[in-house]
Amino acid sequence: MKRNLLIIMVLLAAVSCRLEDEVRTGPLHIVTTTGIIADVTKQIVGDSADVSSLMGPGVDPHLYKQTPADIDLLNEADVIITNGLHLEGKMAELLDKLGKEKPVLKVSDGIAKNKLIKSSDFEDSYDPHIWFDPILWSEGFNYITKKLCEIDSNATLYYQNNYETFNREIANVNAWILDELVQLNDSSKVLITSHDAFSYFGRCYQLEVKGIQGISTLSEVGLKDLADLVDFVIARKIRSIFVETSTSDKTAQSIVDGAKDKGYVLQLDGPLYSDALGEAEEPAGTYFGMLRVNVEKIKNGLK
Repeated sequence: MKRNLLIIMVLLAAVSCRLEDEVRTGPLHIVTTTGIIADVTKQIVGDSADVSSLMGPGVDPHLYKQTPADIDLLNEADVIITNGLHLEGKMAELLDKLGKEKPVLKVSDGIAKNKLIKSSDFEDSYDPHIWFDPILWSEGFNYITKKLCEIDSNATLYYQNNYETFNREIANVNAWILDELVQLNDSSKVLITSHDAFSYFGRCYQLEVKGIQGISTLSEVGLKDLADLVDFVIARKIRSIFVETSTSDKTAQSIVDGAKDKGYVLQLDGPLYSDALGEAEEPAGTYFGMLRVNVEKIKNGLK
């Protein structure tokens, strides 16, 4: 009897090991929150993992709430990659719960706090739009790459090589942006957008940035705020303000209308890609493509 029991236990252990090996050797299923994160993750993992994104083109992550299909996808994931810094505010509770069961990685965890911009909307929090500083974004994905190497050690060298390729392209794009924006006069380097998503971009490339709404699109805009922005635009002789693909252009249009009432012609330009990429087949359908499209529109609008 004891001998039979021992045999059964050995067989069960062997089956368990085989199942673990099958899970370990199969491609990782990675789910990201935003399309921006998904695009860079695909550059890192190449064809060694399956990458899905919850949020598609034009989706505002500040307002996004998961669907039942999203919950199923997250439950099936081996790894979840998020931005952090409250960008996915309405999903925070679910992501915290899932973090007790599987790796939930935050790109922002790879960036030192002293390099982050304090949030003007919420006390003791930071601006989450870190992807608009390419150097910071690369630092965040250096951390993500290291974590993925720990999770999928068989692909360590592959992931590291892909990250190095990505990091070289970061340097190229950063240099290109600097060359493009140096063409602007200092007096015209004022970027006003639908919401305050471009502070990291402004700090990195020496533009003064103002958002009609705050860092989160949940922020309210008062009549005095709009009136003050109209006066600011006229006083600084600003030619264009910019709408975004993931937000309404209603408040931006009110600035244009307010300036017109005072005899000043202001252009409504863009749209810029802020919290989401464009469609896959469009030039702004990738992270690097989105940066290039935005810079061209900003340069032409502020000249």
